[in-house]
Amino acid sequence: MATSSLTSPAAPEAPAAGPRRRRFGAREWELGLWALLAVVFLLAPVVFMVVFGFNDNHGRFNIDWQGFTLKHWSDAFSNSDLTTALKNSLTIALISTFVATTLGTFLALALGRFRFRGKAAAEMFVFVPMATPEVVMGASLLAMFLVIGVNTGYVTIVLAHIMFSISYVVVTVRSRLAGMDPHIEEAAKDLGAGELTTFLRVTLPMILPGVLSAAVLAFALSLDDYVITAFNNGQTTTLPLYIFGAARQGVPPTVNVLSTILLLTVLVLMGLNVAVQRRMAKRAGGAGRA
Repeated sequence: MATSSLTSPAAPEAPAAGPRRRRFGAREWELGLWALLAVVFLLAPVVFMVVFGFNDNHGRFNIDWQGFTLKHWSDAFSNSDLTTALKNSLTIALISTFVATTLGTFLALALGRFRFRGKAAAEMFVFVPMATPEVVMGASLLAMFLVIGVNTGYVTIVLAHIMFSISYVVVTVRSRLAGMDPHIEEAAKDLGAGELTTFLRVTLPMILPGVLSAAVLAFALSLDDYVITAFNNGQTTTLPLYIFGAARQGVPPTVNVLSTILLLTVLVLMGLNVAVQRRMAKRAGGAGRA
């Protein structure tokens, strides 16, 4: 007698687990609340500055809201002293940023790619301007300029800003250089590229986001500096020095307007830097997949 094999019916498939909705607990809500309070605390002065650039004040002080107006924006550059101070700040920031970014980039490359005597000491001294209080650095630079017989003014401000900006450039560029594979440079040299060609065609494009970030940081630090500038300004007035002097008698609303313009300028530069970094990251990712 033939035996028939009995087969058990197939078990029904379990439904695929969909994405679970995460439930936030009390701790997550507390952390979010603290983060929100921190952001509000940091941005409150900035919001105050922007809003009171539209205040229709009728006195020396711009601390009471008296109505909305655009006249301060149309007369933003009518004050010659304020315009001169802004021009000095911008030109000093541009010159010091260019020099500090150039020198700091090459110094970061030297510290990150080469071995030489005194490298440990050079690395230590790079961090000295960052760790030194601004009062100490400003007084030291003033004493040095007086000893060597250099009159303080526009040039000494530029030199001082270059000195404290180089450290930030070196740290920023070197952190970018640390994530770069040195074998890529070696491969370029094996294919016949010289030192200059390797730097321009391989190294510089790969560390360019770090260089741009360092330049934006150096520009913002130079534009914002007051303490070191106050020690070495001579007869030259920058925007922070002008604002500090005007605060004794009441800051005019045009200061709020120009500060808002500078804030927007820095934000645009930061946005462009982020866009460039994302574009280069996507390009590098596409080349890696290929």
